[in-house]
Amino acid sequence: MSTKADEYIKIDRSKQLGDEQDVGHNRWHPDIKPVAEVEPGQTIGIETRDAFDGQFDDDTPAADVGCCNLNLIHPLTGPVFIKGAEPGDILEVKVQEVAPQAFGFTVQVPGFGFLRDVFTEPHIIHWHIADNKAISPDLPGVCIPGAPFMGVIGTSPSHELLEQINKRETDLQERGGAVLLPDTTDAVPTDAGIASKAVRTIAPHESGGNVDIKQLTAGTTVRIPVYTEGALFSVGDAHFAQGDNESCGTAVEMGATFYGSFSLKKGEAKKRNINDIQFYRDDYFTSPEMAVPQRFFATTGQSYTKDGVAHSEETTLAARNALLNMIEYLVTERGYTDQQAYAICSVAVDLKISEMVDVPNFIVSAFLPLDIFTE
Repeated sequence: MSTKADEYIKIDRSKQLGDEQDVGHNRWHPDIKPVAEVEPGQTIGIETRDAFDGQFDDDTPAADVGCCNLNLIHPLTGPVFIKGAEPGDILEVKVQEVAPQAFGFTVQVPGFGFLRDVFTEPHIIHWHIADNKAISPDLPGVCIPGAPFMGVIGTSPSHELLEQINKRETDLQERGGAVLLPDTTDAVPTDAGIASKAVRTIAPHESGGNVDIKQLTAGTTVRIPVYTEGALFSVGDAHFAQGDNESCGTAVEMGATFYGSFSLKKGEAKKRNINDIQFYRDDYFTSPEMAVPQRFFATTGQSYTKDGVAHSEETTLAARNALLNMIEYLVTERGYTDQQAYAICSVAVDLKISEMVDVPNFIVSAFLPLDIFTE
């Protein structure tokens, strides 16, 4: 680790968050007490657990993935109190470094992921991370270049925002939507008064959270609206690399150490009615060869089903078809199994909206960088 920190939060990765509750949480709530305090301009180092809270290691068989505990997702480290931060401000977080641990994994959990109706069996890729590359005996001929970032990065919602989120997501569930509402099971903090109302970390919200944006690598500045005094900033769910889709629900997951610094744009979120995160940088977020692959293979998908039923202006269906077509390519022309191909899509394939104006058929393209293949 090369970054020098003014403040540092250390964890014991041999323990799960439930055994070390004084340094983190796995729900969002404004009453969670901060574990550190920094001034704007100071650099903080924050050690983090992997997204599944240490349930997998290099010997974990696929069968164990099928019985993993999803209530433990995501163990976050924090919150951090940023002095001077007030509701209505924008917190600017400059990502300085995301230092990987040596082990990573990509799992397919039954019932989870974009193509969960197609991929119903558990699966795991065990990654070995070194020299900014990830390789696995479970995916021969593949080498994934590193572009580490934090999947979860955010501030705490206020009590008012918490109520708004729970109300609209309860309404969504009643309309048949896929939602994870507050659940006290395995919640940290364990206080039922907090856990019964706290937002799960699975979905992103106005204050950030599980955004899974692969461009948030070292050098990127993230703007996050502030809803509580001190902002109450937390991070977790580090990814060594990810495709712009994370289709199977996981990237190259890992424990990591986040280094970052903070600044404030006073009153700007309120003044400009900013209710979502923004981010910017001045150079490539990863190597140019991976940011804009010189060599790639692409598939496309449109807004109609495989059996010929048209759906007007349906981006989700187009994305699904593009991914299924890419999986078919990886299986028939590259020789991988269906589940191996699905994992490759999740960690390396970028989905891009090619057009969404030519009604009724939108087009989504799936880009596979060919330089990940070593054979």
